Amino acid sequence: MSVGTSSAPGAREVRRQSASRSGDPAELGFDPDDLPDGLVVADEHGHVICFNAAAERITAVRAGDALGQRLEKALPLEDLEGRRWWQLTDPYGGLAIRRRQPERNLLLPGGREVLVSARYVRTEPTGTVRRVVVSLRDTEARRRTERSHAELIATVAHELRSPLTSVKGFTATLLAKWERFTDDQKRLMLETVDADADRVTRLIAELLDISRIDSGRLEVRRQPVDIGAAVGRHMQAYVAAGQPADRFLLRLEQPLPALWADPDKIDQVLSNLIENAVRHGEGTVTIDITATASPREGEDTGTSVTVSDEGPGIPEESMNRVFTRFWRGSKRGGTGLGLYIVKGIVEAHGGTITVGRAPGAGAQFRFTLPVAAPAFLA
Repeated sequence: MSVGTSSAPGAREVRRQSASRSGDPAELGFDPDDLPDGLVVADEHGHVICFNAAAERITAVRAGDALGQRLEKALPLEDLEGRRWWQLTDPYGGLAIRRRQPERNLLLPGGREVLVSARYVRTEPTGTVRRVVVSLRDTEARRRTERSHAELIATVAHELRSPLTSVKGFTATLLAKWERFTDDQKRLMLETVDADADRVTRLIAELLDISRIDSGRLEVRRQPVDIGAAVGRHMQAYVAAGQPADRFLLRLEQPLPALWADPDKIDQVLSNLIENAVRHGEGTVTIDITATASPREGEDTGTSVTVSDEGPGIPEESMNRVFTRFWRGSKRGGTGLGLYIVKGIVEAHGGTITVGRAPGAGAQFRFTLPVAAPAFLA
C-alpha cells in the first residue's frame, strides 16, 4: 500500500478501496466519507486501511498521512489521566473474548476531547483480531447541548425562586398573624399567592413543552379549528382586560380552507404572538389570516396567520436568534422560552414560522400551517 503525500482525490479513493476490502460500509453501497462520524479501520497487523473524511476533520490528520501507519501512531489517543490508550487497551493482544470498547472521552494531541468507541472484528469467537473499527465523534455538539440544558435549569430555577418566595412569605405571614389583618389585606395577599401559583404553573408547562419538543415527543391532536374565532377570543380578552378595542385589527380573507390542528396548541401560539405585540410593540396590532400555499409537500393549500405591530421592531442582527432559547431582546422580560416553544409547536404541525419587519416598521411574525385534513375527508 502506498503511504505518504497522496492528493485529496487519491486519498478519498484509497479510503474507498480500503473500506471495500475490509468489508466495511462501502459494501453496503455508500462511501465511508458519507458517514457523519469519524471512521478509522486497522487491519490484522494494526495498520490503518480506512480513514474517512469525518476522521480527518475531527483529528486534523490527513488521510494520506494516516493510511498505512500503525493505529497508535495515526491516532495517538490518551485517556484523561494521560495514559496511552492503545497500550492500555491492547486490542490485538488482550483477552480473546473482547468484542468492543464502549464509548468514552479521550484526548487527541493538543488536549482536544473526542468520543471514541471501538469494535474488534474476529473471524472466530475467540480468534485473532482481523479488524479494529474505531468510531470518532466530536464532543462540541454534546458540550453545546449540555450548556443549553444548564442554562435552561439555571433560568427556570431563577424564575421559580421569585414566585415561590412570595408564596412562602405570604402564607407564613397569614398563618402566623391571621387575626391582625383586615379582610381586604387578606384578600390582596391571597390574590398575590394565586397569581404567583399561576406563574409557577406556566413555567412548569413551558419546561414540559421544551422537553417534548427537544425529544420529538410533542403530540398534536388534530381537530377542526376556526382560526378566525380563535384570534377573536384573544382580542376580546385583551379588550376585557382594559386594552382599547381600536388597538386591534383583524383582517380575515374568505374563503379559508378548513384547518385541522391542535386547538390548544394553536391557542398557545396565538397567545404568545399577540401578547408579544401588545406588550413590546406599539400602535395597532394587526392580525391577517389568509389562504396560502401549503408548506407541506403534496398539499395545495394552507392557512397563514400574520401578527404585526407598529413598534420599534426587532434589530436585523437579532432576527436569526428570535426563535432560540432565552432570546429576550432589549427591555424584554420573561424566560425567553416562548418563541422557542411557538416554533416547536408550529413545526410539529408541519408548518413554518418567520419573523421580519412589518410595513409600519414594527415586528411581524408569520406562521403557516398545512390544512392536514384527515384521509377520510380527502
